[in-house]
Amino acid sequence: MKIVVDRDKCEGLGMCEAMAHEYFEVDDDEIMHVLNENPPESERDKVHAATQACPVLALSLQD
Repeated sequence: MKIVVDRDKCEGLGMCEAMAHEYFEVDDDEIMHVLNENPPESERDKVHAATQACPVLALSLQD
């Protein structure tokens, strides 16, 4: 599983960070960073929920 970010869409709103701060971080400049782009399969539900929470649909998961 890999977290994929569409940088053209991402606005750094932080919904992903709020739901899975172990994998996403928004810095002081409102730029989102993926802390671990390959989370373990055991975290799939949590990471999937965080990607689905993105209001601008900038995040997805690839298998």
